[in-house]
Amino acid sequence: MCSIILNITPDGVFIGANRDEMVNRPWSPPGAYWPDLPGVVAGQDETAGGTWLGMNGRGVVTAVLNRHGSLGPTPGKRSRGELPLIALAQTTTADGAAAIAALDAGTYRSFNLVTADAGGAYFCAGLEAGRPEVTKLNAGVWMITSGEPNDTRLARIARHLPKFQDATWGHWPGLLGDASGPWESALNIPARGGFGTVCSSVLALPKAGPASWLFAAGRPDAAEFRDVLNYNGGRPGDDGRPPLRN
Repeated sequence: MCSIILNITPDGVFIGANRDEMVNRPWSPPGAYWPDLPGVVAGQDETAGGTWLGMNGRGVVTAVLNRHGSLGPTPGKRSRGELPLIALAQTTTADGAAAIAALDAGTYRSFNLVTADAGGAYFCAGLEAGRPEVTKLNAGVWMITSGEPNDTRLARIARHLPKFQDATWGHWPGLLGDASGPWESALNIPARGGFGTVCSSVLALPKAGPASWLFAAGRPDAAEFRDVLNYNGGRPGDDGRPPLRN
C-alpha cells in the first residue's frame, strides 16, 4: 500500500508520498509522457501506461492509492493509473474531483485518490460500485494509505501520523525514509516477497510563490531527492545542481 500525507494550511498545501509496489514492475520517473495532456508531469507506470502521482501546469497534484486487498490488475477492470490523468486534465482541483466523482467506480478495482492545489484538497474513494465518494479535506494533517483518511486502526497511520503532525515541513523527507519497526507498520517498506517502497516525493503548493516537487527515484532513506520542475531537460535532477538529501 502507498502512503500520502498532506498538511493543509492557510499558506498552502504540503505533501509527502511514498509509492509501494512490486519491485520488478517497471516505471519511469516524473516527466511529460502524455502529448495529449500538455503541462502534465507525472511518473509513468510502464506496464499499464498510467501514473501513481502527477502535477499539471495549474499546480494541481493528484495521486492514486490501492485500497485494502486490491493490489495488482484484474481482468475486465481498467487500470487505476489512468485516474490521476483524468483529474489532471482539469484546470482546478474541484473540477478534478468532480471528474472522478462522475465515473463508474465498478470499472476499477477499489482505490483512494487525492487531488490538491494551493487552496485545498479532496479525497475520493472508489469502492467498485456506484460513483466514487468525494470528501473535501479540512485544514490539518492527513495521512491516507489503504483505507479512510487518518484511520488510526491502520497500524501505519497510528504509528506515523503523530510524527508528521509534530514535525516541521523540512523534516518530512526524513520521516518518509523511516524504515524502522515492524514491517507491517513501516512507512518506508524494505522489500519482502518482491514488494516494497520504490520511490518518494515531497511537494509544496504554496499560495505565495511557485510549486516545488522533489523526487527520490528509490527508497527515500537511500535515494537522493532531486528537483522535478526546474531542470534543463533529461531526467529529473539533471540540471547541474547538487541533489537534495534527507
